Amino acid sequence: MRNTMGITLLFLLTSCVPQERPNSEFLPGKKLSDIKEKKLSEVSGLASSIRNPGLLWAHNDRGNRPEVYLIDDKCDIKRIVVLDGIKNRDWEDIAVGPGPDSTKSYVYVGDIGDNDGVHKLKYIYRFEEPLNGPDGYKETVTDFETIVFRLPNSRQMDSEALFIDAATKDLYIITKREKPVHVYQIKYSNSTADTVTAEETATLPIYEIVAADLSANGKDLIMKTYSHIYYWNNSAGKPIAELLKETPVEVPYHPEPQGESLAWARDNSGFYTLSEISKGQKSYLYFYERK
Repeated sequence: MRNTMGITLLFLLTSCVPQERPNSEFLPGKKLSDIKEKKLSEVSGLASSIRNPGLLWAHNDRGNRPEVYLIDDKCDIKRIVVLDGIKNRDWEDIAVGPGPDSTKSYVYVGDIGDNDGVHKLKYIYRFEEPLNGPDGYKETVTDFETIVFRLPNSRQMDSEALFIDAATKDLYIITKREKPVHVYQIKYSNSTADTVTAEETATLPIYEIVAADLSANGKDLIMKTYSHIYYWNNSAGKPIAELLKETPVEVPYHPEPQGESLAWARDNSGFYTLSEISKGQKSYLYFYERK
């Protein structure tokens, strides 16, 4: 009887823990380029462009300039977008997707970090996605919206992962340091006049999630910690809250110095990862191609 109870308990404890499976859907990460551009020293967010196929939007971590960079697969900067009149308090993730005008695409920059747990309000900046211009072209954007939100019950938590569901335009935020971490939903609204209270939609037994992205067609979700990447297949089209009840697959991950960003390719052929630059170590843009 004791053996039976022990086996049952072991099954319950391990069934919700991500498992690495030998038949991964992705090839090993391929190095595309190392980071030589000094402006990309602390990249903490990455997202595939819609209007500029094959290019990526990236930004740096807290304390850096309020700039978003359009880069290619050689990590060369093609365009710099400066958000006028704000600070990079703690920018942690970025997403590209639909917004108020159905004919346009938008960039969402998440000022959602809070290492010390002191900020009652968090911010997501949304602006129309610009087209690429001359290499290194710099523009200042004044026409952007600020989505102001708080966590329920006045919680003050560090968050480093943001993604958008293109089908619903809802945004999702994932906390970093709790056990389990919390997944919060910000339901889409055309109005940004009021402070929004995010709704808790799931918890996950994964510690230190630092990035997340949902594919444009909604069929693939990935998240990463500093040492692992987790993948959920959503070919059945389940709501996010239902999908996150399932056990993800662990994708074999090439370790990075301080990898805090990842993004699906817009054509869903695979995903990218990019690390902050760590002293004495090179950081590379990797691509994990789908088999």
